[in-house]
Amino acid sequence: MGISRGWRRLLFFLPLILIPLLLSVSELHQNSNLKDLGKNHHKKFDHLFLGPATGQGLPNRLQCQGLKALNKTHFTTSSLTFNFTDNISFVTVFAIYNISLFAHADDKSSAMVTVGNTSYTKAGRSMAILNVFINFVQVSMPRSNIIILSDPASELPIHRNNVSVLPIEGDYSRGRLMLQRIKSYIAFLETRYKEHSKTNNHSNHYIFTDSDVAVVDDLGYIFHHYPNFHLAVTFRNNKDQPLNSGFIAVRGTPDGILKAKRFLQEVLEVYSSKYMKASRMLGDQLALAWVVKSHPSFDAKRFTRPEAFLHEIHGALVLFLPCAVYNWTPPEGAGQFHGMPLDVKVVHFKGSRKRLMLESWNNFNSSSSDFSDMLCLVLKSGRTKYDF
Repeated sequence: MGISRGWRRLLFFLPLILIPLLLSVSELHQNSNLKDLGKNHHKKFDHLFLGPATGQGLPNRLQCQGLKALNKTHFTTSSLTFNFTDNISFVTVFAIYNISLFAHADDKSSAMVTVGNTSYTKAGRSMAILNVFINFVQVSMPRSNIIILSDPASELPIHRNNVSVLPIEGDYSRGRLMLQRIKSYIAFLETRYKEHSKTNNHSNHYIFTDSDVAVVDDLGYIFHHYPNFHLAVTFRNNKDQPLNSGFIAVRGTPDGILKAKRFLQEVLEVYSSKYMKASRMLGDQLALAWVVKSHPSFDAKRFTRPEAFLHEIHGALVLFLPCAVYNWTPPEGAGQFHGMPLDVKVVHFKGSRKRLMLESWNNFNSSSSDFSDMLCLVLKSGRTKYDF
């Protein structure tokens, strides 16, 4: 009987003994998961991670249901009364150096990346980005030309209609590429200024962009809606870096080309004297902001309002265009809570967003969707780091 009562007591107290033990094991397992999550937090994914679209319910923002747009972006069309004797050329700086586009998979330097059904080496994916940039321009503005400024030593296998490669001597190494970009722009404008007399008085406007942008609307609108500027840059509400150098438009008149060249020479001088420590990245944007903000009559508070405005800087009439429309960047992490404006014209896939640029084009090209639907893919992605 004593033994029986002892077992009963043990069975009664056994749950009270086991519960803390089970809780400890549970906590240990939970802590282990948190550690694993921490390890993978900064891991770059090899696929897009889609989340809720930002800007839901906000007026004048793209609204999506899945990857379908519920409202359409406010695209202009060629039916607008543009002066079609004015041509537009896109100009970008790009260099690649004697690197096999088909490196062996066991070569660690090749860093193979797969997007859809295609695998790319480091050089191959750079070329893929350049070709997608060309694709977007040729869909949005089929009458425009594309000029690629590159090192004469760089081998670019580009054979596309209305696309040309213009070699310009310089230092295109990675650490000096942003500095060289401004130098190449200045050299290009110098040649165009000298050759302008041969264009039969027809203006050829220029839009200088990074090669990781998607043009999703006809940008000829800028030159007709704002007839007085010499060059245009894009701005955002950012105290330290209010200007982004990934988009610069230049009016193709002799005065516009000359004033734009002189303006960029000012930027280059400031870059070379003040920001060489940031020559690999951001130096050009810091120099651009310094040239603008140091002008005595300029009010930097205008950067806080997303409205285009015109201001004279060192003799050049500079048009300031909001990044939200002319240089919109997909969110990453917390991202932009206000969504995508319906009148967005340029999407900039800067930084680690290159995969998204390729997948966006694949989505547009492989389905019957229009730009509005494709932009839903862009808007719903970007909640994590990508792989390039």
